[in-house]
Amino acid sequence: MRELISRLLLNRNSYSANCGANILYHLSDWPQDDCRGVPEQVGLRQGKSPASLSPDNQNNSNHSRKAVSGYHESVLLNEVTHYLAPGDDKLFLDATLGGGGHSEQLLKRGAKVIGLDQDPAALSFAKSRLSSYDDKFGAIQGNFRDFGEILSTIGITGLDGLLLDLGISSRQVDDAERGFSFSKPGPLDMRMDPDAEITAAELINNCEEEELARVFYEYGEERASRRIASAIVERRKDKFFECTTDLANLVESIIPRRGKKHPATRVFQALRIAVNNELRVLEEALAEVPKWLRPGGRLVIISFHSLEDRIVKSYLKRCSRSIIDKPEWPEPKKNPDYCFKLVMQKGVIPSKDEVRDNPRARSARLRVAERLPMQVSNTD
Repeated sequence: MRELISRLLLNRNSYSANCGANILYHLSDWPQDDCRGVPEQVGLRQGKSPASLSPDNQNNSNHSRKAVSGYHESVLLNEVTHYLAPGDDKLFLDATLGGGGHSEQLLKRGAKVIGLDQDPAALSFAKSRLSSYDDKFGAIQGNFRDFGEILSTIGITGLDGLLLDLGISSRQVDDAERGFSFSKPGPLDMRMDPDAEITAAELINNCEEEELARVFYEYGEERASRRIASAIVERRKDKFFECTTDLANLVESIIPRRGKKHPATRVFQALRIAVNNELRVLEEALAEVPKWLRPGGRLVIISFHSLEDRIVKSYLKRCSRSIIDKPEWPEPKKNPDYCFKLVMQKGVIPSKDEVRDNPRARSARLRVAERLPMQVSNTD
């Protein structure tokens, strides 16, 4: 274990300035690639469906969701567990560890889990929560865009499943000091990694009007993007924006409140995406996934808004077609990106009961794909 820690610390600057901190938490015998040489094929419906879990398992999942509610309520917990199909000695990457709720369910079923998160507060909480799984769990600080380099550094060469739970956690939203919420006064920060350089305040106070309008429109799908950008530029001539509610109030003065949704919702979403470069990070991470999933391994992704889901849906569609064709081509061609089969054609959404218990889950959508054997994806 000490050797692995030293190796990762020596290489940490190659992918993140801070991912060397708290590199390996417990995990006395790190699961290097000593897991099965050829993984068993995971059927599309292997294991129990979420709806058919035994009362004990349902209670365990409900208890886990409530147990982490002080930090973050894991969305689609039963569905994630079902589709990843954890089992003894299977190795999973929870690339967005958060409060550790999803990882806990995988660990309870005998799997080994590597947890990755760029937020040190989330990492600390999850490490404490999962400390009893000291022989099966390791936690690393880093951005999931770098997961391939991180896994290489610690000697992993294949995974049985990978989870991406996109977006922000309830704790991040509820902590006014993080600057994600328009309902509580706090600094205009919005960095998921507190050591990242650019804050929301720097974007608001320095970007040109045209660039602000583009950010609000493209990342927030805000129709009043130009009016809002113009008002921001005019107001900052007298005083820079520093507080979340200051910006939220300005937006509300331009777009009157209608219904429960705050008028600044889209603007804050756009700023968060821009500050954390979320869409580019997602695209880069997805490009790495096929290299790491073993045949039969599952990719499970939860998205929370249309921009994320559009990227995920497009990626899975492109990688699940064996043949591609274009009108200008004389004949169809084999798809060089073919490597997945879709477990379901449409995404899974939370049940009415889950949305009732956790309203923030209402926009979640889960998509699942299964890695094809190399010879199938290469020769089909």
